[in-house]
Amino acid sequence: MLSLNKNFVSNFLLVASITSLNASDTQGIDIGNEWKVLEDIKFGYVNYNYDNAPSLDSPTTNKGHVDSKGFYTIPKFSILTPTYNNFSAKATYTVATDFGLNNPDYENRNWVFNPSDQESFAILQELYINYKDSNHNLTIGRQELETPLIEPDDYYMLANSYEAINYVNTMLCNTELHLGYFHKMAGVWDSGDNGTEFHSMSDTSFVDARDKENANDSGVVFGAIEYKTQNHKIKVWEYYVTDLYNMFLAQYDFTNKMNSFTYNTAIQFTNYKEIGELASNNFTNIDYSIYAIKFDGKYDNGFEFATGASKFSNGKGIGSTLSAWGGFPTYTYGYIFNWFETGSLQNAALLKVELAYDLSKLGLKNSWIGYRHTCYNLDSEHSRTVSGVPQEKMQLNGIRFKYTPTTGVYFTANYEHRSLDNEPDSSAYRLIGGYKF
Repeated sequence: MLSLNKNFVSNFLLVASITSLNASDTQGIDIGNEWKVLEDIKFGYVNYNYDNAPSLDSPTTNKGHVDSKGFYTIPKFSILTPTYNNFSAKATYTVATDFGLNNPDYENRNWVFNPSDQESFAILQELYINYKDSNHNLTIGRQELETPLIEPDDYYMLANSYEAINYVNTMLCNTELHLGYFHKMAGVWDSGDNGTEFHSMSDTSFVDARDKENANDSGVVFGAIEYKTQNHKIKVWEYYVTDLYNMFLAQYDFTNKMNSFTYNTAIQFTNYKEIGELASNNFTNIDYSIYAIKFDGKYDNGFEFATGASKFSNGKGIGSTLSAWGGFPTYTYGYIFNWFETGSLQNAALLKVELAYDLSKLGLKNSWIGYRHTCYNLDSEHSRTVSGVPQEKMQLNGIRFKYTPTTGVYFTANYEHRSLDNEPDSSAYRLIGGYKF
């Protein structure tokens, strides 16, 4: 981890205010000879109410989750080189700070700093070389790599970043072939280690500490094939984590338009299975599948809807795998609260319904508002409170507003209320915005 220089933050904001005067509709500023500077200054206020104040700190209330809140500033500065003989490079330096304004007692679950020390930090988040031509795309180094089960998860405060090798081949008609290797990751929200630093993929997993040690800093080898036409898309992804577990995803999408109505329907299957050293002991057990389906649609007049359903098999290991490394594959999560609020998703069924409207139809360009209801039908044999009381249902009701232009000022507001059997109701909101060029 790089140490935080307080003067750097103030200088960074000053540079942003000056250079942004020359920003255009296309993200980034050409500083000469095709060198480009990008900046994203993000501000966020988060507030989580679990009916469990830090002064109470009850380990049996809402799984011991404590009321949390805080304001954060995250300036993110990138430099892109010009392309020379199909090669280019990028470096991104990021700072996360609260300027000492937050009450540390209320930062337990804000997931911006390392939870163990709650200190501002800086990190060289990206540093990669890319080669790209008409058929090949190879990236080596620190990058915000997007795949179905390991991804940046950048709808919150700071994206996950990975030390990885990623190769994409497009020589076959309508087909992409993916091959790569994740070596390390950083990202406070989705890391099972200190997310303010880069650690091995095995150490940032959520398995038992003894299994992490047995994995000996192993990474994730992945490969995939994706086939896409105008209406159809099929993708199959395979991830192999030596001496931990295997992840498999298969998905089919169908997209079509009828008059003023565009719709997308998809089915998805994912499987998580322990392998190697992890399979030979009882520290962590992993063997389950998820079956999911969705049907989304939008009308030319601005109205949209999204529906999804998923079913978890009656297998173990969900808590040790599901959100590791940023992968949230199914179609049935809430805006803020998710599976980690329940005792367990083993043998659970989830249903999501969302209604939304594209506000650009009213002249509010790049704006969107939506309401989402998510229902978790839990298996009370597996999902229980810390005190052992069975849980059968969790319901989430949320509202989201987004203003997301390509450059300039952006803003997203999320509010969600959660009710869960035999726990006090909880609610949360996130106000995240900023300026990018």
